[in-house]
Amino acid sequence: MQNQPSILVIDDEPDNFDVVETLLDGENYCLYYAPSGRQALERLSSFQPDVILLDIMMPDLDGMEVCRRIKADPQWRVVPIIVVTALTTKEDLAQCLATGADDFISKPVNGVELRARVNSMLRIKQQYDNLQALLKLREDMVNMIVHDLRNPLASIVLSAEILQLTGLTADKQQRKLEQIGIAVQQLQSLIDNLLLMAKLESDKMILNYTEVDLGQICLSAVTDLEAIATQRHLTLVSELPEISRIIKVDSAIFRRVLDNLLSNAIKFSPSHSQIILKAEYLEPGIIKVQVIDYGRGVPIELRQRIFEKYEVGSLMQEVSQIGLGLAFCKMAIEAHHGTITVEENHPQGSIFTVLFNNLF
Repeated sequence: MQNQPSILVIDDEPDNFDVVETLLDGENYCLYYAPSGRQALERLSSFQPDVILLDIMMPDLDGMEVCRRIKADPQWRVVPIIVVTALTTKEDLAQCLATGADDFISKPVNGVELRARVNSMLRIKQQYDNLQALLKLREDMVNMIVHDLRNPLASIVLSAEILQLTGLTADKQQRKLEQIGIAVQQLQSLIDNLLLMAKLESDKMILNYTEVDLGQICLSAVTDLEAIATQRHLTLVSELPEISRIIKVDSAIFRRVLDNLLSNAIKFSPSHSQIILKAEYLEPGIIKVQVIDYGRGVPIELRQRIFEKYEVGSLMQEVSQIGLGLAFCKMAIEAHHGTITVEENHPQGSIFTVLFNNLF
């Protein structure tokens, strides 16, 4: 629903619209008027109403028929209709509801009642819109996950079929095994992200703080992703303090953050460029970890949104983008009472910076 809810008044008497406009003055609604049911039906898409106030007694096409036609259209049947009528018998009101009307209000219209019923219908419409947005998000998420799972699975299947062929050289066999290993790693990373995010969101994740060597965990992340980087003709570089220190983190979660940031940089970096994993100690007790790449960078307007679930920023062809990796990083680092940000890397690229206080 729009920030300013829109209300369509369908009534053949302009004076009645003036009454409604006066009674709803100050409610921050956007009011539209249609002087006949036929005109309302013809121009319904231009009004985009959130609620319809519908008069029953109209010439040419009465309100009941208008209501019936609106509710028969899948595009508009969810829009709440409040019948405004001088009819008072239970039979007449029952007939109004039978045509699909969601509520009714009797003439002469009372301001308090009108505002209450409009607000009630707007709440229902808002709940419906929120549900539809959630269902659409869920559908998009499922499609993206299926897409991301299918790619490494296809690589595994194809490599396995090639390995079954006779006459392969030892070098070709080794390359296919490496491709299978990389694809399995991608699958494992995606599945781990989904499971860990679910736990973090439900507050069921209890961080298991252990003492970890910062330099060692950074080096292990670089080493494990070197094969994928090499396949894309990229060089991973680590810039670590000469004297490493012990930090207290949930090692599995922190390592997953490093994997996600490095994998993200690998996806968006041009061939024959570098990706730098940099770590340093700031006083007092502040740990700073950066992943620096020379890719396309992140536009200013997206630098907050890319940390939201299913936000993929700028779409790139042939690049798997599900919008979970950076969202997980943000949740994981905030669970460690830290922050994660992104800034421009001059002359091009991005710098993702993780900061957290390691004093316990």
